[in-house]
Amino acid sequence: MSRAPLRITLGGGSTDLSSYYSKFGGFMIIAGINRYCTILADKRFEPKLRLAYAETENVDKVDDIRHPIFRESLRFVGIDQRIEVHSLAYLPSNSGLGSSSTFTVALLNALHAYKREFVSQKQLAEEAAHIEIDALKSPIGKQDHYSAAFGGLTCLTFEKDGNVIVEPLKISDETLEQLESNLQFFYTGIEHDTNEILKEQDTKSKDDDAKMIENLHQIKEIGYKTREALEGGAVNEFGYLLREHWELKRKRTSRMSTPFIDECYEEAKRNGALGGKLIGAGGGGFLMFYSLEGSKIRLSQAMKKMGLRSEKFQFDFDGAKILVNA
Repeated sequence: MSRAPLRITLGGGSTDLSSYYSKFGGFMIIAGINRYCTILADKRFEPKLRLAYAETENVDKVDDIRHPIFRESLRFVGIDQRIEVHSLAYLPSNSGLGSSSTFTVALLNALHAYKREFVSQKQLAEEAAHIEIDALKSPIGKQDHYSAAFGGLTCLTFEKDGNVIVEPLKISDETLEQLESNLQFFYTGIEHDTNEILKEQDTKSKDDDAKMIENLHQIKEIGYKTREALEGGAVNEFGYLLREHWELKRKRTSRMSTPFIDECYEEAKRNGALGGKLIGAGGGGFLMFYSLEGSKIRLSQAMKKMGLRSEKFQFDFDGAKILVNA
């Protein structure tokens, strides 16, 4: 039994796409949260492969598997018969928390353990990124795979040659407690197509679109400012940086927001949010806000009136792990 955490992005979002970092380098701050994808893998008596997720597949060979990540992951590790794999997840897909990449990391970790193979966190992240980006041609970056593998509050530096430098965000226990306490999350109920949103950004970056490149330069700079603020204990400054981040993020594509999301955002500001943004590529999923202690209840009530569902996340510091190996 394997599990890996979903993630939130605290700064530098979308500078992890190769179309950008291969030219300019990227930087992000990510955080694993205590919502997980869990994978159970076990041997079968029958030679067929059985996969259980939102659907159930019973197939004779790997090539017959409809689910692309299951198919490519089993092919990658070299398992072609007599296995049953179940996937469990608390949150829905397309919620902006990196669920597909977290699923890939958790699945690969389970399959390697099933084969009695040890893999490092970095190897897990790179293998998962290879499957989604290289094999399946998804227009995504590597941040989700690294967050799922490492967990914690982590700084990722994407070098032009594709190497990723992983460093912990060096903050005090007091800052960590304040940050975790003052972040609030609300589910919009809107699912979004991450690939379509990121494909537009990826294409513009490849074409050296001046506005897109400048936008990502500024987003990366906010990532550096966020690290400086949090490591310096200026937690409230992070709230204002979130607002600046969102204003830039909205300019990248018309699909980033909707009139309803904009209305929710303005209502949140009127009720104590210093700043916030949609988590992930945009278009739906979760809104993340930072508010002061005295405003949290008022903000929650305001978002509830807008029809949003509140979720309280805590940070996960385990990353990908094997829970049971029998």
